[in-house]
Amino acid sequence: MPRGYKQKKRAKDQEDTRQRIIEATISLHQEIGGPGTTISAIAERAGVERATVYRHFPDEYALLRGCTGHYLASNPPPDPAAWARIDDRTQRLRIALTDIYGYHRQTEVMMGRAVIDIPQMPVLREVLAPMIEFWQTVRDLLAEPWAVEENADLFSAAIGHAIAFQTWQSLVRDQGVEDEEAVALILGMIYALGAKSVGDDSPDESGRELLTITHLQ
Repeated sequence: MPRGYKQKKRAKDQEDTRQRIIEATISLHQEIGGPGTTISAIAERAGVERATVYRHFPDEYALLRGCTGHYLASNPPPDPAAWARIDDRTQRLRIALTDIYGYHRQTEVMMGRAVIDIPQMPVLREVLAPMIEFWQTVRDLLAEPWAVEENADLFSAAIGHAIAFQTWQSLVRDQGVEDEEAVALILGMIYALGAKSVGDDSPDESGRELLTITHLQ
């Protein structure tokens, strides 16, 4: 057997083993959470020895980073560039929230576990720092058109709350509303905040648009 063929086969076998370890880790994290996932359990599910796991991932950071990279490649978050092209701030927010809530639904199992695990696993917060920064960037993009308002900081806080996974989870899972209804509720909250900022209970043009969209939902 040619040497080059052997090297390619060895590299492929190693990559296949690495992939099995990653998939085993992800499935265990979703089933029992990060703190309860041991190297022994990962090795057993992946069909390898503990030493093999350590050979591919020498520490917890390397393992979590590999799993996060694979998971995000399979479940990429929405692209904010599409929203940035929408000039109307209300439509931008409505479309973005619709996309974001769809993504939260798609990644619910993993994100639900991450919310629980992060306080117990500082290394997980470190690994997820780029994703945390991504959602902060999304908040800023969606809040930027509202910066002209007197209470711009409150708009930013409200939008940051609106896009959070926990907000979607509370509205949809705990309160039993549909994704579309959750978007409508958030739009209504933003309208109410805008009305409060001018001390007026009657909707202005932007407020009427929000109410119309809310009723259509």
